[in-house]
Amino acid sequence: MIEFMSGAVTLGFVIAAVFFLRFWRRTSDRLFLVFALGFFLLALNQALAQWLGAADERVGYAYLLRVIGFVIILAAIVDKNLARGGPGRLRR
Repeated sequence: MIEFMSGAVTLGFVIAAVFFLRFWRRTSDRLFLVFALGFFLLALNQALAQWLGAADERVGYAYLLRVIGFVIILAAIVDKNLARGGPGRLRR
């Protein structure tokens, strides 16, 4: 049952990545490209964790891709907000 759920989560991450790639192709917005890359990293992490048998959370190296994926998603959000001047700022 755990293998099935791990596969379903991996597929969900891949579908989200393809979804963001589609929006990136339409808009050429870097935010969507970075989101797609982040979700591909999360999918790769999920697949590798299942393949390596690293379901035990004490095996920290198996989750390095997950941390990198979340960090680049957060960096893209911060970059997007700084490029706009931040929330609540008036444009002149």
